[in-house]
Amino acid sequence: MKIVLIGVGEVGFHLAKALSEDGHDITAVDINPEKCRRITEHLDAIEVEGNGASPKTLHKARVEDADYVLCLTRIDEVNLIAAQQAHELGAKHIIARLRNQQYSDRDSIIKPEKFGVDLVIHPEREACQEIVRLVRHPYATQVMDFEDGRLQMLGIRLEKGCSQIIGKTVREICEQTENYKFGIIAVLRNTETTVPWSDFQFQEGDIVYFVLRTEHVHHLITLLGKATEYSNRVMIIGGSKIGRSLAETLQEDMNVRLVEGNREKAEHIANHLDNIMVINADGTDIEFLQSENVHEIDNFITVTENEQTNILSGLLAHHFGVKQAIIHVSNTEFLPIIQELGIGPIISKNMSTVNTILRKIRSDISDTSVFTFDEIDVDVIELQPDPGSRVTKMELSELSFPKGSIVGVINHHGHLSIARGSSRLTAEDTALVFAKNDAFNAVRKLFRA
Repeated sequence: MKIVLIGVGEVGFHLAKALSEDGHDITAVDINPEKCRRITEHLDAIEVEGNGASPKTLHKARVEDADYVLCLTRIDEVNLIAAQQAHELGAKHIIARLRNQQYSDRDSIIKPEKFGVDLVIHPEREACQEIVRLVRHPYATQVMDFEDGRLQMLGIRLEKGCSQIIGKTVREICEQTENYKFGIIAVLRNTETTVPWSDFQFQEGDIVYFVLRTEHVHHLITLLGKATEYSNRVMIIGGSKIGRSLAETLQEDMNVRLVEGNREKAEHIANHLDNIMVINADGTDIEFLQSENVHEIDNFITVTENEQTNILSGLLAHHFGVKQAIIHVSNTEFLPIIQELGIGPIISKNMSTVNTILRKIRSDISDTSVFTFDEIDVDVIELQPDPGSRVTKMELSELSFPKGSIVGVINHHGHLSIARGSSRLTAEDTALVFAKNDAFNAVRKLFRA
C-alpha cells in the first residue's frame, strides 16, 4: 500500500519506520529539512520537503494515489486543511492527529469528518486512558482489555516476593497452577522481548505478560504475592491536558491531589474541578514531597510538559516509597532506560498514538483484528482456522509453530479458554495469537487450508 505521512516528528518517524518494515510504500512530507533528511538516512522512504497544507506539496507527494494519508503535524489546523485537500484529491483513507479534544465534541462547530477525516486521534486522551487502566491495576506495568473486557493482558514485574515463578520454567508453572488458567505470552528482559515456550526459565526483574479471563486476575495477583488493595490516594504532578483529564476522570471515586507549579494555572484548575485538591508547588521539591507524606500515596503520576521534571519527580517519589509511580515521557529514547530502573510504568502519548494508528491500519488491511503493544516487540492477531487447515488436524504441541509465536486464547462460540499444548482448534474457533512481526506470515499459513 501507498501511505503518505504529513509531519514526521517523533510520531511520524516511528510510524514511517514501522509501516516501512511492514512492506508499505512510504512518502514523508515535512517542512523541516532536517526531519526529511532523517527519513532518507534511516528509512526506505521517499521524502517531500514542503508545507503539508499546500496543494503543490500534496500533488508532489501524490496523495491522490494514497491508500492512507496520516496528518501528524503539531498544528491541528494544518492537519485539518491537509486532510481536506487530500480527501478532495482522492486519498482513500485519512487519519488525523488533533490535540484539541473539543473538535470531537458533539456540539463542535468544526467537525473533522467534514474535512474528510476517517479517524481522529487525540494523543492526550490515548495516554489518559492508558494511565487510568494502570491506576485501577496498580500491580501492573501494562494493561490491555480484549473481548469486551472479558479478557485481560497484564504486564507484571517479577520481584523478590514472586517465589512461585522466579527460577521456574513455563512448564513447571503451568503444572503447579493449572487451576488458575492463565497464559504467558511474552517476557521483557533487559529491553529484549521473548515469546516463552515450555523450557523458558524466569528471572527476578523480568516483566512477564499474562493473558487470562478477567475474573481470574485476583488469583494470579495472589500467586505472585502482589497487593490487590484498591487504589484510593492519587497525586498528579502537572496541570497539563493529561493531568486535568486524569483528575476529572478519577475524582469521583478517588482522593485526588493535583500539583501545579504555575500559580495562575493552579487557580484556574481549582475553579473548574470541585472535587480535587489543587496545590501550587514544585513536584521535584523534596521538602514538599515529604510534607505531603508521599510514601502513603497509592499512585504518583507525573505528567508535566517537561519530561525531565517527570522523570526526576517519579524517581524521588519511588525513593520515598510511593506504591506506584507512573511517568509520562514524550521522547521515546528514554523508554528502555527508565524501564530498566524499575521505577514503574512508563507512558508516552507519542507511542500511544503510534500504536493506535498501527492497530487501525493493520486491522484494515487484514481480515482480522490486530493489536500492538507499547513496551514489547509482540503483536496480537485474531485468526479463525479454515476448514481442513493444519491447526484443525492436531494438537497445538504437535504443530511446528514458528519461534516467536504462541496461541494465547481460544474463543469457541463465546466461551474463552486459555490455550494449552493439548488444545485443538476447530473451524468454528477464533484464536488470539501473540507473535513477533516476522512470524505472522508463517503463523497465518497454519490457519489456511
